Amino acid sequence: MKSKKNIKSIVMLAGISIVALFFINISFAANTAKVSVETANLRETADTNSKILELLSQNQEVTILEQEGEWYKVKAQGITGYLRQDVITLNGSVQNNAEPTTSKTQEQQTTNNEENQTNETETPKANTESQTQNKDEKTKKVAEDTKLKIVPAINATETIEVKKDQEVVIIEKINGWVCIEVETVKGWIREEKLKAEQEEQQTINQEQPTEQPAEKVLKTLYVNTETVNLRQEANTTSEIVSRLKLNTTVEVYEELDGWYRVKVEGKAGYISASLLSDKKQEVTSRSSTTSRQSNNTNTNKPAETQSTADQTTSKKGATVVQTASNYIGYSYVYGASGPNSFDCSGFTSYVYRLHGVNLNRTAAGQYSNGTAVARSDLQPGDLVMFGKSGINHVGIYIGGGNIVHAANRQRGVTIDTINSGYYNNNYVGARRVI
Repeated sequence: MKSKKNIKSIVMLAGISIVALFFINISFAANTAKVSVETANLRETADTNSKILELLSQNQEVTILEQEGEWYKVKAQGITGYLRQDVITLNGSVQNNAEPTTSKTQEQQTTNNEENQTNETETPKANTESQTQNKDEKTKKVAEDTKLKIVPAINATETIEVKKDQEVVIIEKINGWVCIEVETVKGWIREEKLKAEQEEQQTINQEQPTEQPAEKVLKTLYVNTETVNLRQEANTTSEIVSRLKLNTTVEVYEELDGWYRVKVEGKAGYISASLLSDKKQEVTSRSSTTSRQSNNTNTNKPAETQSTADQTTSKKGATVVQTASNYIGYSYVYGASGPNSFDCSGFTSYVYRLHGVNLNRTAAGQYSNGTAVARSDLQPGDLVMFGKSGINHVGIYIGGGNIVHAANRQRGVTIDTINSGYYNNNYVGARRVI
């Protein structure tokens, strides 16, 4: 009899244990949930206006601690906070441990919150002045055109566009995102889209510039080439501000690395130093010289005098061209000046030395020999200069838009046109030395 009672007691105990385990499993299942929306705000208190502690992603698992009305107190990533019940999916039922709200005003506030926010991912609204102050409200300017996002996520839906330098009110910041208000609309942008304090101050300084003392002119120079580009920066690829003609006056304010920072007729820019001289160039032009002579009533020289001089110059130039042509096919060697090999300025100086004219050794140096010649007035025998930044090549004009010159290692002394290609695009000017 006693044995039967023992067996009955054991069976009852086993049944109670099974039931207890069943309820324990339910309890464990009820203590977990998953985020059911794209991004959910884990808040400090059970209030849509409270501080955001962390952003939780869809399907992220949280531990349910207790239920308080429409909110769950949860633990996620080691942080304890509150989530609205409509942004998570429970693995079971949870006991509502919160005491019912007794204040009718609080009940009405909860109802208003539910009506105004159908989804936790919508932008929170700050309704009172104290809430705004708690969220460190501050006015700043936007650094560039950008669009507001309804939640702090790169792929979130965009709303209105905010323009550069538009003022916005900072509501709160989290994980590199900033909630702002502009024209009664709230949304999120990346923090780097806002101007820093230093940048804002710089903008203010630019908008209200202080009067600067007049800059001192270092010297006055003149364009020594038929056409010169005034550039925005000190390099040959920079944007062209203006094109200047021969003998244009420029004011120099600074010298740097072979360039001058100048002003010309109110325009500022940079010109290569080799394209400016301290004196105006004498321009050789048959038409202008003839005109001056015909208008000079004090001269007794016949009108044919200039024509005779031009013919003499042309004849000497033709002789120089003939001499230069005798060396076509000779090799190019950098630094060589004849008689069996040449570089460009070595070739021109060698040819002219045979005709009793001594030239400077470099192409840039030869640009100071003789007098300037307009491109439209080129004659055989004239020196023609080229370069992208300053002068770095020279040849002898032979007529018909062609030059004879020591071109490079591959081609040696040869003939090329100056009316197209590299030599047309990088034409600097010409000098007459005979």
